[in-house]
Formats: sequence, C-alpha cells, structure tokens
Amino acid sequence: MSKKKLIEQLKQKNPQLNRSQIDNVINIFIKSISHALKNGKNVQIKGLGRWYLKKLKENYNARNPKTNELIYKPKRVKVKFRPSKKLKKIINE
Repeated sequence: MSKKKLIEQLKQKNPQLNRSQIDNVINIFIKSISHALKNGKNVQIKGLGRWYLKKLKENYNARNPKTNELIYKPKRVKVKFRPSKKLKKIINE
C-alpha cells in the first residue's frame, strides 16, 4: 500500500479531516519512529509489531560474488521488524 492510498482510506473513515492534516499525522508517525530508532530505542505498537535495531559485526572475509574479490564490510546497524501475534493471525487467516 502506498502513502497516497493510505491517506485516501483514512479520509473515507474520517471525512472531517482534510488530506493535509492526515498527511501531517502520517509524517509525524514516521518521523517519531525514525527518531526513536536513531537514538537506539526500540518502538513497539501493540497489535502491529516491534521495530528494533540489530548490530552487525564487521566482516573482513566478505567476497564480491561477481569478481571474487575480498571486500571489507564495517560494523553497521540494521533495522528489523517483528510482527505481533495478532498481525500474524490476521495475515494467515
């Protein structure tokens, strides 16, 4: 689902709000999650899931599969999402 379709669905359920207000709410939601993750915190929304950070170690022995050349991959952080049991149940019905 795209952001535009999400705004349209929220507009149908909340006709008193205009599109720019809905867009602002979505942007604030996304920025809040991004800001929390940037500061090293986990974000959990009941019924939806949890975003968390996973630290990946540096790797000296990684290879470029095309050229078979050794490359170095530094330490990095990856964002992971774990869906809630309720969301898994909805998806698997």
